[in-house]
Amino acid sequence: MERYKIIKEVGTGSFGVVWRGLNKQNGEVVAIKKMKRKYYSWEECINLREVKSLRKMNHPNIVKLKEVIRENDILYFVFEYMECSLYQLMKDRLKLFLETEIRNWCFQVFQGLAYMHQRGYFHRDLKPENFLVSKDVIKIADFGLAREITSQPPYTEYVSTRWYRAPEVLLQSPTYGSAVDMWAMGAIMAELFTLRPLFPGSSEADEIYKICSVIGSPTESSWAEGLELASAINYQFPEQLAGVHLSALIPSASKDGVDLIASLCSWDPCKRPTALEALQHPFFQSCYYVPPSLRPKATTIGRTPPSGVLSGRRGVEQKGSNKRYPLPNSKPVGNIITSSGVQRRLEMNSNSNINSNKQDGVKEKMNKNCVRQAAAPKYQPPMKNNNPRGMYMGKGRGVGIGETTEKLGNMTIGGRSKQQQQQQQQMMMMKGGNGNHLFTGRSQGYSSKVAG
Repeated sequence: MERYKIIKEVGTGSFGVVWRGLNKQNGEVVAIKKMKRKYYSWEECINLREVKSLRKMNHPNIVKLKEVIRENDILYFVFEYMECSLYQLMKDRLKLFLETEIRNWCFQVFQGLAYMHQRGYFHRDLKPENFLVSKDVIKIADFGLAREITSQPPYTEYVSTRWYRAPEVLLQSPTYGSAVDMWAMGAIMAELFTLRPLFPGSSEADEIYKICSVIGSPTESSWAEGLELASAINYQFPEQLAGVHLSALIPSASKDGVDLIASLCSWDPCKRPTALEALQHPFFQSCYYVPPSLRPKATTIGRTPPSGVLSGRRGVEQKGSNKRYPLPNSKPVGNIITSSGVQRRLEMNSNSNINSNKQDGVKEKMNKNCVRQAAAPKYQPPMKNNNPRGMYMGKGRGVGIGETTEKLGNMTIGGRSKQQQQQQQQMMMMKGGNGNHLFTGRSQGYSSKVAG
C-alpha cells in the first residue's frame, strides 16, 4: 500500500470502508476498498467471488478491478475511480430525471449485464448503490454476491436488498438464475422515473404484498411454479388483488418505457426478457445510430444492435465466432512477495487485453474488406467472338450488341444516310476537293461540320 496515498473516505459498509486514493507513481486517482475481516492466506483472497468474477470480465460498463493487495492479513481492492453512485444522484435530485438520461443509463447497464450473463455470472445484488456514475458513463459494481450461473443449487436465500429482490428469491426458491437481475432492473428503472421505490416492503411478507398490490396476485396461468413455492413455505398470496396499471404509477414514462418495466417485473422468471432482449426493446430504438447514407428510404428504419450485443449474439448462435471483449488473463499477472513476506499483490494488468483488442479490430476490419471484395463483381473483359450477344444471355435482353451496331450504322446524320455521305466524298475527291481533313490522325469518324 506504500504506492498509494489515501485522500479521503468516500463510503462505508458492512464489508469495510472505501477511500479515494492516489497512485504515487502515475498520479492516477483510484478507489481503495479495505475489507473488514482478516485474510490469513493468499489463496483465500484470490478465491473470493468478487475477485474471481471481476478477473474474468473486461467491459466498459463493469467497474475495473486494478489490483488486489494483502498486507498484514488485511485485504485491499484497488478499483478505477468513479465520481458517485446512482443512489447519490437520486437522493440529491430535486426534479425528475429526463427520460433520455434514464434511457442512456439503462442502455449501458443492460449491455454490461448481457456481457456478464454471457460470461456465466449473474450479479444478485443490483441496486442504485451498486451503480457507479462518472459524467454520462455508468458501471456495475460490487460483485461480492455474484455467482456463476452453472453453480450447483441450493442458493443463498438472501441475495439483494429487499426492495429489488425477485419474488422467486422471496419465496425461498432453491434455484434461480440471471432473471433475478432483470427483476431488479425493472424496479430500478421505475425508481429512476419517480425517485421513489416501486416495491418498498418493510419485511419479506410485506414485500410480496407490495408486489401484489402493483402487478396483481399471481395465478395458475401467470406463475404456477410460484404458487407451489408459496405452498411449500405455507404462504398464501393476497386474494384477488388486481394491481394497477404502471402508467398510473409512472406518469413521466413513455409507453415503451412502461412496457419494458412491466415485462421486467413479471412474476414468472421465464417471461422476463433477457438483457439481450431488453436491448432490442423499442424503448432503446433511439440509442442505435444509423448513418444517413445507410438509412433506407422507407418510413420504417431497422434497428441495428450494438456491437457488444452482436458479439454476444454471435457467441450464442456461432460457437466459433470472435467476441467483442476478450477475456483478461485468468492467471495472476504479478504476485509480489516482499522480503519480509508481509505483502502480496495481484495486479490486474490489461495491456495484453488492449493489444488483443487492437489485433481483433484489425482482423475484423480485414475480414470485412475480404467480404466486400468477395461480394464485389469481378471485371469481365469484352468477349472476342463475333457474336457478343452471349454476354447478355439469360438477362432478358432481346436486342444484342450486333443488332445495335447495325442500326447505328444505318442512322442518318444531318438528314443523309452513310451511303449518301460516301458518294458525296467520292465526288469531292474526283472534283479535286480535299477530303483528307476527315482523317488527320484523330479517332473521330465524322467531320465536326455536317452538311445540312
